[in-house]
Amino acid sequence: MVDPEQLRTQMVEAAERQLAASPDFDIATRSVCEAVGVTQPVLYRLFGDKRGLLDAVADHGYERYARLKAAQERTGDPVADLLAGWDGHMAFARADPALYQLMFAPRPWSHSNARDRVFELLVAALVRCAAVGALRMEPRDAAGMVLAANVGVALDHIAEPARFDSPERSHRLRDAVFARVLTPAAAPGAGHDDEDPVRAAARRLHAQLQLAGAEALEPEESALLLRWLDRMTGPR
Repeated sequence: MVDPEQLRTQMVEAAERQLAASPDFDIATRSVCEAVGVTQPVLYRLFGDKRGLLDAVADHGYERYARLKAAQERTGDPVADLLAGWDGHMAFARADPALYQLMFAPRPWSHSNARDRVFELLVAALVRCAAVGALRMEPRDAAGMVLAANVGVALDHIAEPARFDSPERSHRLRDAVFARVLTPAAAPGAGHDDEDPVRAAARRLHAQLQLAGAEALEPEESALLLRWLDRMTGPR
């Protein structure tokens, strides 16, 4: 008897191969079943319907994306790593545009959490930037701006690849967004930094506590300190 998880993986991989070969970035469930040697009721039992299968393919794409990020060398410079992450995101989109579009293009009925998980990876990278004083806003706010810009450029690249023969267009938008979310020292040319220095210091301390904690404090004290720092760095 075939293990259901193994069969599920085989069907996801077959659907992903079909998606990559499709000129219109779509799949036929019958063809997926034939490729694995099962009947369509098996697909319905494992995934519910075609939408469920596509969600599983999108989440499987996240696993590939996460491996790509894990393989990216992590240096002592979190801002340099952030810049490299933007280019890595673009490389992922170029390598498999059909899978990328499935993961990131709006699908109102989707239950995939691939985009949310990518967002959390980006938040973690931005927390590192905040911990060295390189971020001028909350990591989650910054992540929302950066991911929206990165996805927008990548989807434009998929729609009109000829406009992106070189990385210059992508890098112009990258630099404009990073000039907004990073401090001038981290993003040259961003202009004068007029943020309240206490607010900036509170944000940096908050990020450092998230990364390393504080051995001198009890858990309740750390929670209270983080709450105070949240109030100091939240909306005015």
